[in-house]
Amino acid sequence: MLERYAFEGGRLVPREDGDGVLLYVAPTDEERLYLVNERGIDPHDLASALDPDELGRVELDGPKATLIIKQPRNYASEDQLLFTVASVGLFLEPKRLIVVAPEPLELFADKMVRKVNNPRDALLKVLYSSIAHFLGHLKVINMISEALEKRINASMGNKYLLDMFTLEKSLVYYVNGIGSNQMVLEKIRVSAPKLKLTAAQREILEDIVIENSQCSKQADIYSNILTGLMDARGSVVNNNLSMLMKKLTVISVVFMPMNVIAGMGGMSEFSGWTKGVSPWLSYPAFLAGICALGYVTYIVLKKWDAGASDYQLPRGRRKRTR
Repeated sequence: MLERYAFEGGRLVPREDGDGVLLYVAPTDEERLYLVNERGIDPHDLASALDPDELGRVELDGPKATLIIKQPRNYASEDQLLFTVASVGLFLEPKRLIVVAPEPLELFADKMVRKVNNPRDALLKVLYSSIAHFLGHLKVINMISEALEKRINASMGNKYLLDMFTLEKSLVYYVNGIGSNQMVLEKIRVSAPKLKLTAAQREILEDIVIENSQCSKQADIYSNILTGLMDARGSVVNNNLSMLMKKLTVISVVFMPMNVIAGMGGMSEFSGWTKGVSPWLSYPAFLAGICALGYVTYIVLKKWDAGASDYQLPRGRRKRTR
């Protein structure tokens, strides 16, 4: 699918006859042949723009430049908390910018590069839009991580823990993608004279480099925190399970003596033992007796557990020093 944009009044305006920026989204075979034969794009570079595993790079060929950058994919519910990245190809020509992307992406949604008068301004706009997209996804990942952390604290299963592993994998993709973009930006900064960037465009490029560096640090922090706390959160799940087993064990121990006494002779034997006594008196008395036994057992277990938890190691004597 082809989207055309034109430069009008310092803005990118969608136009059917626009030739300033050409955005190819998941190009068909016919569009690929057109890009290779008519626009002179190298087939390898075109394939790299649609390969999600391709690393970012910059290639200069006189007045033309080929850039491969990383961009977050649009998240969908079927992804199950897995955030991945895609490659985007930027082919800069003297009078136009050709963008090749595997899926619809928000390439011109940033607010930093407001005036777009030529293809180089459009290139900077796309670069900053990629950073803004990464930052937005990092905020979402952080919010999901905090929500999962609260659920893990009260959970005894592995579902939420596996979701945390998925987020950790997503952050690995993002750290690599942002780091790859950083190398591309550094190469563009060095090659600014060859790309004929103006002084104003170089200032914007410096801001973009700083923004991407901060984005990279933020992704590293989130990744390190998530990785460092995975073992602790796994221990929380195990501790929750141990607490549940402890409660079930206490319940079984409380009912154990009651079951023993109730099953010693059965109802027929108990009727023989209480022969001559009204059943309306004997059975309620028996029920009250085993309930009292269960209550006493519970009190004993509770005091024993309290004594074990309050136990402290004896403190050694402190030596006085002069």
